[in-house]
Amino acid sequence: MGTQKEIATKIRKKRADYVLALKGNQSNLHDEVKKYFNNSDFVDKCEYHKTVEKARSSTETREYWQTDNVKGLTDLKKWTGLKSIIATKNTIEKNDKIITETRYFISSLKTDVKEAARAIRSHWMVESYHWHLDVTFHEDDNRTLDKQAAYNLNILRKISLNLLKVIDIGKKASLKLKRYAVSMNPIKYLENLFES
Repeated sequence: MGTQKEIATKIRKKRADYVLALKGNQSNLHDEVKKYFNNSDFVDKCEYHKTVEKARSSTETREYWQTDNVKGLTDLKKWTGLKSIIATKNTIEKNDKIITETRYFISSLKTDVKEAARAIRSHWMVESYHWHLDVTFHEDDNRTLDKQAAYNLNILRKISLNLLKVIDIGKKASLKLKRYAVSMNPIKYLENLFES
């Protein structure tokens, strides 16, 4: 969808809050917010939250900074309900390699860095789910014209995706490879699934 003023306005009209990622489509605002968070005096006054998760052979550290000090933003009045800005820094340590990613967000949420972190994480999980639907089932390439048929196919893909996540094919494999394995012998894998 992208970060767009019209979307922020629609969300606020529905009395909901938004946390919108700043990317290239809002380069001026992105650069301005980035400049704010690159100032150590500014960052020291922000609310801060940190989580550390260990999964598979990696450690992921997520850091969040949030502030309602947005008065200096040049486009402030163009963004309905904008109350805070957020910076996140994700650091992944795996096999002696460290990967760091910094992202910036605007939000209609008041300053509550833990709530902002929860919103960002849940949004990432939704994006991840849609990414799997596209990579495993090429959902973005679907050209079904009938709306009800497209809706039904979407439901079937989601059910299939969830089944693929729990099916054991005897070795570690991507969802795409699991899909292929199941298609080669569906009765075997479906029987195993329903037995467990």
